[in-house]
Amino acid sequence: MTLLNSWVASANAPDAPFPLNNLPYGVFSTADSDPRCGVAIGDMILDLAAAEDAGLIPLTEALLFDVPFWNEVMEEGPALWAALRARLTELLAEGAPEKAELEALLVPQAEAEMHLPFLVSEFTDFYASKNHATNVGTMFRGPENALPPNWLHIPIGYNGRASSVVVSGTEIRRPWGQLKGPNDDAPRWAPSARFDLELEMGAIVGTASDGPVTVAEADAMIFGYVLLNDWSARDIQAWEYQPLGPFQAKATATSISPWIVTKAALEPFRTDTPAREKELLPHLKDCGPMLYDIELEVTLAPEGKAPSTIARTNYKEMYYSSAQQLAHHTTSGCPMNPGDLLGSGTISGPEKHQRGALLELSWGGKEPITLDTGETRSFLEDGDTLTLHGAAKGAGYTIGFGDCSGTLLPALADPYKR
Repeated sequence: MTLLNSWVASANAPDAPFPLNNLPYGVFSTADSDPRCGVAIGDMILDLAAAEDAGLIPLTEALLFDVPFWNEVMEEGPALWAALRARLTELLAEGAPEKAELEALLVPQAEAEMHLPFLVSEFTDFYASKNHATNVGTMFRGPENALPPNWLHIPIGYNGRASSVVVSGTEIRRPWGQLKGPNDDAPRWAPSARFDLELEMGAIVGTASDGPVTVAEADAMIFGYVLLNDWSARDIQAWEYQPLGPFQAKATATSISPWIVTKAALEPFRTDTPAREKELLPHLKDCGPMLYDIELEVTLAPEGKAPSTIARTNYKEMYYSSAQQLAHHTTSGCPMNPGDLLGSGTISGPEKHQRGALLELSWGGKEPITLDTGETRSFLEDGDTLTLHGAAKGAGYTIGFGDCSGTLLPALADPYKR
């Protein structure tokens, strides 16, 4: 596929993140409007609530876009998703007869505030990058026991906190918790000293299930994707995770990018998962190219200073796709709902610069990385701003996600000393 030209001129540059080929969905507000649904085109946002009110998007008798979330659209199902995308493509394409009417409904992105684009029903985070799992396992168990025995057979995951999912730009507060060092006799209560990022993709479930679904059915259920940073307190995690796994270490916040890039926009970038080291059971087998070729980057900016790129990798490095993760999630009969969010797990490639967490980049703090400013980091320091970037590159066009960023604030005073 090549670039589709729009009458919105800023959408037609090869490196523009939001061309007509993309049409990502978000929720925005301005000084004069409450939060409502919009679609990004170039450097503008088309106000879909206003367009619907003007009769330009006659998809259903009910209003869909005058609410501050995309869940109602998700619940309508894939047929309406396709009809909406087709109608928006018509309206925003070069030569569209509705141009004059639509121009009045455009809002500059620079003048808009972005909000969470959907109501997060549940959040599940996975551990599905073989490179990441091997690196972490090697650090803690040695290379001979790096992967647990089940890892090559199922996508490992845990149920997280939907309430802690926040939109890009939300400040993150360093958490307190129980910490225990290797020479400590007992845990101590203190702010996390080993706070970290996790570079992930988030898949958004668009339709409900009630019982097990196949990988193909799971793929059809996915509405779209966001960038996701699952902030992690490694020192809290080291003490609490045995024997049941992550809990408070992962509950501080999970940041997502503000634009939902639809599965339809990513279709030209489908690619295969890596070769299987062990054959998967039939219900988890690949049924075609299930990953996407999406270039990913992480930058870290110390307070008041320019950002440094600390990692570059690609979503195609994952061992399990989001469809396989979703299918596995349903095997027990667990119902899935519109607005469920699935974190891919940290995305890491085989090279050091492709590692998606400081835990890996600094090898557990033993090998600090050096920023362009000359400063070093083993884990995050107060005032650091982390930003995830992602884009799929086509023939003369780009499918961007919008940044996913957050600034780490210092821990508050001990909340239990009152």
